[in-house]
Amino acid sequence: MTQTREQRTEPTDPAGLAAALRAGLPAEAVLTDPDVLAGYAHDMASFCPAGTPAVVVLPRTVEQVQHVLRTATALRVPVVPQGGRSGLSGAANADDGCIVLSLIRMDRVLEIDRVDRVAVVEPGVVNADLSRAVAAEGLYYPPDPSSWEMCTIGGNIATASGGLCCVKYGVTAEYVLGLDVVLADGRLLRTGRRTAKGVAGYDLTHLFVGSEGSLGVVVRAVLALKPAPPRQLVLAAEFPSASAACEAVCAITAEGHVPALLELMDRTTVRAVNAMSRMGLPETTEALLLAAFDTPEPAADLAAVAALCRAAGATEVVPADTPAESELLLQARRMALTALEAVKGTTMIDDVCVPRSRLGEMLEGIDRVAEKYALTIGVCAHAGDGNTHPTVCFDAADPEETARARASFDEIMALGLELGGTITGEHGVGLLKKEWLARELGPVALELHRGVKRTFDPLGLLNPGKVF
Repeated sequence: MTQTREQRTEPTDPAGLAAALRAGLPAEAVLTDPDVLAGYAHDMASFCPAGTPAVVVLPRTVEQVQHVLRTATALRVPVVPQGGRSGLSGAANADDGCIVLSLIRMDRVLEIDRVDRVAVVEPGVVNADLSRAVAAEGLYYPPDPSSWEMCTIGGNIATASGGLCCVKYGVTAEYVLGLDVVLADGRLLRTGRRTAKGVAGYDLTHLFVGSEGSLGVVVRAVLALKPAPPRQLVLAAEFPSASAACEAVCAITAEGHVPALLELMDRTTVRAVNAMSRMGLPETTEALLLAAFDTPEPAADLAAVAALCRAAGATEVVPADTPAESELLLQARRMALTALEAVKGTTMIDDVCVPRSRLGEMLEGIDRVAEKYALTIGVCAHAGDGNTHPTVCFDAADPEETARARASFDEIMALGLELGGTITGEHGVGLLKKEWLARELGPVALELHRGVKRTFDPLGLLNPGKVF
């Protein structure tokens, strides 16, 4: 049986724990100041409890991570791995008396190989930094979460994150070829490969992708790269309704087009972005659809998509003339979540993914939920793959509004499952969606998940209480 935090009767001795950790770490890598500890207590999720860690450690080497895990096992202290703390599910939130294992100082790009088209990186490398490093070599790392300027590769792997370009290039899991992982007892496991093909043994690599630090700590990753594509051009289409925009999405897919991205912002999101940035996006629109192509002749692709948008009811279709104009439109999409947070001060960001054919129903349902609970709910979406981000805006100082926000969040997740979707497309489960994971998986799958957890972490020390 997996040992839980409640089953450990001896409280953590912070001084003794810190001393044991310093035996294998530089003194400056072991932090105990209460004000500093508070800064590492949680990620960016709302409604997720966070405890007070006993200590924060910032290792720089694999051997130092191994020392941390061996110490934790010997003293029976829980360990919460962290990256950039940009997560939206509470997966990086501290447990009372835990070791927070921050991997942000393991931030080296160890290798970029143009022949094998791989990069070997440490977990603390920021996504955008890796993208720029491989671009300098004429290569491309496609996964691009909206938080790419702050999220880390280790965090991306832990949550199996996606991004704007998933519709064409896929999610993080499709680029992870191999991993070095420190297990709960400090042993080092190497999984996967760096070859183009390989099917030896069970696929342990992708068992760790999306495991949210509950099975082991990733300390090195071999990532697949692609040749750098041409600069993309973006088209913006205005629609009189979100359902009309979703009809266009379905038509684009059904006709066989493969855009580099296909993103949607509803009227609430457009107005929030304008209020923050004064970008001058069209506030009369009910939904703004952005389509981009990075093909050798993107103008022809954009013209074909423009025709489909008009056929679906678009009131205005405007292609960008240059990559610079295209980048401005993409910047507007990337700032959507930050802009929505400014509406009321606090947000709950959902992450429900539905089949593309049900996307219109999903957005219509979200409108009904917003009306039912008298809340502002903005939606931005990776429309090309059905991944919606309904963002509930509320005043956290108002208990009644906060309760309505929580209720609306749950109702949106229920709607997603009813439409044949999933509770999370790229943000993970963490603390926020534990109860909903059980509903989605069912009892048989849930028990198998717990069995895997017991195999890798028999003492239940790695990120306890997260996922399930």
